Amino acid sequence: MKVKVAAIQSSFSEDLDKNVEKTVSFVREAAKKGAQIILPSELFEGPYFCREERDEFFAWAKPYEGHPTIQRFQDLARELKVVIPISFFERDAHAYYNSLAMIDADGTRLGLYRKSHIPDGPGYEEKFYFRPGNTGFQAWKTRYGNIGVGICWDQWFPECARAMMLKGADLLFYPTAIGSEPETPELDTKNLWQRAMIGHAVSNVTPVIASNRVGNEDGQIFYGSSFITDHRGDMKAEMGRTEEGVIVAEFDIEEIRKNRASFGFFRDRRPDLYSPLTSP
Repeated sequence: MKVKVAAIQSSFSEDLDKNVEKTVSFVREAAKKGAQIILPSELFEGPYFCREERDEFFAWAKPYEGHPTIQRFQDLARELKVVIPISFFERDAHAYYNSLAMIDADGTRLGLYRKSHIPDGPGYEEKFYFRPGNTGFQAWKTRYGNIGVGICWDQWFPECARAMMLKGADLLFYPTAIGSEPETPELDTKNLWQRAMIGHAVSNVTPVIASNRVGNEDGQIFYGSSFITDHRGDMKAEMGRTEEGVIVAEFDIEEIRKNRASFGFFRDRRPDLYSPLTSP
């Protein structure tokens, strides 16, 4: 079974409606290129508001049920027959989450994932806004294969990638918003960011698809560099630091499963020795 995947790279403004429609246009572009699973970046409805702690941004959050952006992309997925993981700011009663709705190719919602690892530092003040997710890591059976999705800071944790693989994922997707470090402008994490996820690809024998944003948002520079790597960690497609657009790659899932089995990483696991991983 072959599947074609796409990553979207875009800049965003203060106009939430325009951001949504811009992402819709990129999904259409990806679908025209034959993509069947299409990944927008993290919190694409607006600018990355977590740069600073401001209580007015809580008004941007909406419940999972009845969320207008999710419904917009359900309709689009049904029309184009594509799978779309949708990142959004969720309000659940008095709790707030950095969440993702998985939309299958017939427009149905397969479920909800809430970001598990929440960063806290200059320019990335997410703990002010989001509770740690309580859904656990997930793998969804979509029309075009089993996929796992981690959100941004999740991508640095090998446990997240391995957990999604153990739940049956064949492809790993990571919507993200990452760029400059306001307190240490000399620090460029672009290569570290890519290498961390390439490690997930190699150690789990799985393709990895990452979508980042670009642009200058009040002095914070998002460095793009969205990419798709195969199960060997080789780059199949990559974008630059400033361009906007879509990248696409195709994978043979059955062939990758054979490679994964022959490497023996999952055969030779020793969970009886891994108890330190569950200790703080």
